[in-house]
Amino acid sequence: MYRNILVPIAYERGQDARAELNAARQLAAPGAVITLLHVMDPVPFFAVDYMPEGYRDDLLQAIRDDLQRQADTLPNGEVAVIEGDAAREIKQWAGDNGVDCIVLATHRSDTSLYGSTAARVVRYAPCAVHLLR
Repeated sequence: MYRNILVPIAYERGQDARAELNAARQLAAPGAVITLLHVMDPVPFFAVDYMPEGYRDDLLQAIRDDLQRQADTLPNGEVAVIEGDAAREIKQWAGDNGVDCIVLATHRSDTSLYGSTAARVVRYAPCAVHLLR
């Protein structure tokens, strides 16, 4: 049983985080903290001028609201939203925050066993990683 679980949430078409949340609940020790993390891709420099004013704040708030709604279904659920490369930021956040287990869905775009983000997290994570296919 784990005391500090990180559940990265990807907002992609057709993705549903229920399996990850259920796995985190089952892996959690009594009193464990479960943090839902979303890593936003940075907007490419060439596109920034074409984005409507305030879009970033609206998007961040919508993501935080959705994550909080999901976190409210968990005992000791917390929310974090950061920006950068998903695999790198997941690994860094886990190390900086004393995470002892990452529960991660394996989003894949081809016939590989799991996607590139999951592969990099598994390889470099400073803690246990529980993959869901």
